[in-house]
Amino acid sequence: MAEVVSKENFEELVIKSEKPVLLDFWASWCGPCQSQTPVIEEFSKENPDIFVGKVNVDTEPELAMKYKVMSIPTLIVLKNGEKVASKVGFSTKEELKKLVEG
Repeated sequence: MAEVVSKENFEELVIKSEKPVLLDFWASWCGPCQSQTPVIEEFSKENPDIFVGKVNVDTEPELAMKYKVMSIPTLIVLKNGEKVASKVGFSTKEELKKLVEG
């Protein structure tokens, strides 16, 4: 399951993660985000070697601003705490895997 990421747990879950991190920036009112959610959950279950987190842009505007998220859904990949890739819009599981693998 994808974990909820907030500014309170961001350092511990994302920055200090020894696994690659895939963050899904989303909002409850966003139709494409709702379509992305089951794909993210399935991807998370199938890839235990990747930390998958969800960031609600309405409740975590500081994190959205930090990563310059202007449109949602936005997917961001971090490795060793550094952003290495990003994609805006709906993604399939195959696209998620390619995004994380770089």
